[in-house]
Amino acid sequence: MNQDDINLLKQLGLTSYEAKAYITLSSLIQGTADEISDKSKIPRSKIYDVLKRLNSKEYIEIESGRPLTYHVKPPINVLKREKEIFNKKISQTSQNLNRLYEQKISQVEAPIWRISGIENIIDKELEIIRRSKKTINMRIGFLLQEELSKLIYELLLKSEKVTINIIISPYCNTTSEQLTVNKLYNKHNIAIYKTEVPFVKMIISDSKEMMHIYSKFSKEKYEIIPNTAIGIWNQYEEIANNYNERFENQIKKLKPIFN
Repeated sequence: MNQDDINLLKQLGLTSYEAKAYITLSSLIQGTADEISDKSKIPRSKIYDVLKRLNSKEYIEIESGRPLTYHVKPPINVLKREKEIFNKKISQTSQNLNRLYEQKISQVEAPIWRISGIENIIDKELEIIRRSKKTINMRIGFLLQEELSKLIYELLLKSEKVTINIIISPYCNTTSEQLTVNKLYNKHNIAIYKTEVPFVKMIISDSKEMMHIYSKFSKEKYEIIPNTAIGIWNQYEEIANNYNERFENQIKKLKPIFN
């Protein structure tokens, strides 16, 4: 009996005995309490209560008779159902905790953080985008590996309600490829401006918070060195607003290419 399978079923809410009984019955398809007890090593004094609970949780069915016969429900159907329930719980908890987080984050006394690691930096960018209510302004001099598709997805979701301006370099270097500005998109409320941009990245949300992203580049191909990327997340509104004013003054002098 695979311990990983037992642990997974326990995460879905089964006890250790219930998990072992369900796995055992999955191999038997059907069986009596004595048969399940013998194969699973669950004491006979416990097996009836265990099987009764599995039936109430709709993992198995009980056929009347002497003795009772227990039938397993197909694991693919049972686990699909439990996965959907589990995912809904995670989603609800995520929303509850994120709501609490957003209520409290602005109260932190020194709201400047250094963020290391490409995955953490991208996650923070996406978090800032999701939190925006009115405007998102971005200046993109380079793109991190696997970042573009995630940015596009979140920006497109936000573009229905939020005004988005992007200043981007003609070529944005990633670790593995060059991505041209033409791979971006043409959507209402998204204005893209093409101009020379230094090898830094900036995102400003609602003139209230911002993040700068920096990285070292290889001398040979001038590609990003992943472990050198850092983000500076700043929630001082005065600073974010100052950078936002500079950004908007700059786009007044540029012509959008995809609007």
